[in-house]
Amino acid sequence: MKKKSLKTFWFENSLSIVLITITLIVLVGHSITGHLHFNEELADENQPQISYTQYLVSGSFVESVFENWESEFLQMGLYVLLTVFLMQKGSSESKDLSKKERVDEIKNNNKDTPYPVRKGGWLLVLYQNSLFIAFMILFVFSFYLHAKGGADEMNRDNAVKGKIERVNAIGYMETSKFWYESFQNWQSEFLSVFAIVVLSIHLRQKGSPESKPVDAPHSHTGN
Repeated sequence: MKKKSLKTFWFENSLSIVLITITLIVLVGHSITGHLHFNEELADENQPQISYTQYLVSGSFVESVFENWESEFLQMGLYVLLTVFLMQKGSSESKDLSKKERVDEIKNNNKDTPYPVRKGGWLLVLYQNSLFIAFMILFVFSFYLHAKGGADEMNRDNAVKGKIERVNAIGYMETSKFWYESFQNWQSEFLSVFAIVVLSIHLRQKGSPESKPVDAPHSHTGN
């Protein structure tokens, strides 16, 4: 029974398990190489090196992680919202141009319907936009930590240079460096979304829900 249960769990959750595993492996690799690089910079500045655990809570690491995460959450949040209203003929990422999709309907006709749908009212309004809201909350959280880590790193750098100026997270958001870091990540994320929207018009990947069927005409829109 246990073997069957684990097998079933893997079958039902394999995509999320593999993705979070890859994320953690890459994050660990990021932290190890970042620590080595940071200590090289400290050596160049004639500053004492720091331990791996100290690096994990440093402004340098926090900033480098969350400046990337913020762009991912912003990209996905806006993509979820834009696909409600905007279409792309022939793309597997777009709703059908000629008919109403199931995602535009709200039905309350079985016992498995989520509670907010059965309850209705403001709870339904919140729930029917909850995916976009969740991504925006994650974006704001990452946006702030990007600024907080950047401020800590800027203050460290100023101290090394003998400057007395200190900034907080809000102050760092007012610098060109903060927006330079943000924009260079944001543009790549929206470019990647544009690429899958457009490439999926003519290209296929058999077996993937992100692709149209291999035998579908190029003008076919949606999955």
